Amino acid sequence: MSVTQERTEGGRRTGTLVAVVVVLLAAGGAAWSGIASRARAMETLTRETDEMAITTVAVVTPEKGSPQQEIVLPGTTRAFVDAPIYARTTGYLKARYVDIGSRVRAGQLLAAIDTPEVDQQLQQARADLATAEANERLARTTADRYRNLIGTDAVSRQDLDDANGSLEAKRAIVESAQDNLKRLEQLHAFKRIVAPFAGIITARNVDVGALIDPGGNAKELFHIASTGKLRVYVGVPELYVPLTKPGVTATLTLQEYPGRTFTGSVVRTAGAIDVASRTMQTEVDVANPDGTLLPGSYVQVHFELPTPQSTFRLPINTLIFRGQGLQVAVVRPDGRVALKTVAPGRDFGTSMEILSGLTGHESIVINPPDSIQDGQRVRVAAPGATAAAGGLM
Repeated sequence: MSVTQERTEGGRRTGTLVAVVVVLLAAGGAAWSGIASRARAMETLTRETDEMAITTVAVVTPEKGSPQQEIVLPGTTRAFVDAPIYARTTGYLKARYVDIGSRVRAGQLLAAIDTPEVDQQLQQARADLATAEANERLARTTADRYRNLIGTDAVSRQDLDDANGSLEAKRAIVESAQDNLKRLEQLHAFKRIVAPFAGIITARNVDVGALIDPGGNAKELFHIASTGKLRVYVGVPELYVPLTKPGVTATLTLQEYPGRTFTGSVVRTAGAIDVASRTMQTEVDVANPDGTLLPGSYVQVHFELPTPQSTFRLPINTLIFRGQGLQVAVVRPDGRVALKTVAPGRDFGTSMEILSGLTGHESIVINPPDSIQDGQRVRVAAPGATAAAGGLM
């Protein structure tokens, strides 16, 4: 083989080797490109999976409670003064001058009773008193005479003592007759039935000609109530008893007067809790000069009570009920959840009063899932956005 042929053969081998190397490099580049693409896709998938695994939550900030709290309780109005009127003498009703709904003043004549028996007894008592006084005068004259004669030995000491004793007895009879006359005069005066105070007649249970008996079978003649001021009795729950003190303002509303309110104030409390209802009876006095409010009415009593401590209000769907007590899920600045135990106060239906456990600056999860744990990572949704996994709004 000549030198030229050797060179030609070597060039072919070198070209073939270069071609192989180029092919291998091309294949390796393609393989590396595919591997790198799959790695990037896997990294993206992993990142997206991790992002989707983080629960998206909506949060709310606690609402600061009012320095005063309003409670609404049912109450019943009562007349400020209320009394049944009975007779104190026997007879027949001669006349009546009022009926139900009549407004009367103190001392006004309501009815008159015909008392023939009492009239006769009164006349007899006056005659008995006159007889007793005559006997007393005679006994006094006799005693005075005996006292003058005792010094002359015209009468004995025994006669004087008898005269003095007779005088004392006659004097006692006079006093007894006087007392009996006063009693009958009082009974005679009771034939006039008068109003003990100004008010309104709320019941009339007798009419002209009815037999009046003041004994065990006594019948109520009239019922009178003073309505210029009313008492309202309310059962205050034990929780609010320390805040309900005399002087606290109360506002009354009635269904029959929509949009209208009546203002009163607490004047006294029972000072004890009723063991059956766990409430304390409280009296609210309200002015009623025009008689708009009627005794016996059902009213709603609104109390504005001072709040003893700083409180917050949270939507009811932020609360977690677990064995550790009532809790809320707070989102920390690092995006993790901290479960806080809180002390509940009043339940307002859609919201709950929180007495302690919060500062007021927390971001609290709305509708926290049952699986939420302390330290769990979460993502806070934009305001107005719907929360994702975990079903939060």
